[in-house]
Amino acid sequence: MRIIGLTGGIGAGKSTVTDYLIAKGFHVLDADKISREIVLPGSDTLIQLVELFGEDILEEDGGLNRKKLGSIVFSDPEKKKQLDLLMHTRILEIIHERIFQIREESLHNAETVINPKLAATNKVIFIDAPLLFETGLEKSVEEIWVIDAEDEIRIRRVMERDALERSEIIRIMSFQMDRNEKNRRADVLLDNSGEKEALYRQLDLLLQNL
Repeated sequence: MRIIGLTGGIGAGKSTVTDYLIAKGFHVLDADKISREIVLPGSDTLIQLVELFGEDILEEDGGLNRKKLGSIVFSDPEKKKQLDLLMHTRILEIIHERIFQIREESLHNAETVINPKLAATNKVIFIDAPLLFETGLEKSVEEIWVIDAEDEIRIRRVMERDALERSEIIRIMSFQMDRNEKNRRADVLLDNSGEKEALYRQLDLLLQNL
């Protein structure tokens, strides 16, 4: 099974790409979704976070107050490193566990032999990871697809989507790898500065050659 990593900066369109791939029947492991799963109330990871950063990071219902945690770690580089080490280690473990599970299920699924479409989609696992390079996850993939868009387009999209101030989006972007560096390290560069249909056409061409 081929492992392809998907990444790109905030507002570049990773969700648009993964939604399209899922609709086509491909396996997509979403690092952001996994990061939310592992900090559900009562989880081992959330307990460890409380031990590191205190009970102030909890909501009244026992859930994680992400805004409070962010205010702590983004003002202290050492605490940011602690958070990243804990979260990234667990996320990578789960991704590898799920890759193994998907491979096992595919091997024992007789339908993949008689259904050409299913066989094609089962040849690939996509990993959607905004911090693909920063976490070292690129070492676990065979190919890297970077979704890219002009900075101003990305800022406008996020402002409309998340109702964030421009300054806050720029701050978030400053913590991510430089856009040009990401693009340089891509095996495939998907331009999402235009309409969705243009992005879908690029994807269709790539999927035909998998």
